[in-house]
Amino acid sequence: MTPAAVLQRTLHDEIPLSQAMGIRVAAYDGTSLKLTAPLAPNINHKSTAFGGSLYSLAVLCGWGMLYLKLAEAALHKHIVIQQSNIRYLLPVDHDMQAECHLDEAAFQRFMRTLRKHDRARLALDVVIKHHGRPAVEFSGRYVVHG
Repeated sequence: MTPAAVLQRTLHDEIPLSQAMGIRVAAYDGTSLKLTAPLAPNINHKSTAFGGSLYSLAVLCGWGMLYLKLAEAALHKHIVIQQSNIRYLLPVDHDMQAECHLDEAAFQRFMRTLRKHDRARLALDVVIKHHGRPAVEFSGRYVVHG
């Protein structure tokens, strides 16, 4: 099973909201993760994406990136969001796509701390675009522990 398929199954099994939202793993290349979700189950009264759905997609994109990177290192740890900030810049009136890019240097520092203390924090940024322009900017700090 591919890493993307494993993440897809894990999201739906362990975070049922992801399945209700229709979240799918669109792409993963080791440094970038893209998650998608259809507009229909995530629509609000203005026929745009519900802010809570945009937030959830962004949180899960960062969570998924960490999940995949830890799996590559054969580490099975708990991942939780500790702190986040989100900016809603534009309404999203189509299917959503969140993208997280990994800063390799920051990840290596994170891994050194995790191996030394069995606990570490990593900040990840996620963007959701609307017709090529940032519509949502999310920054989250995730904690990983044994």
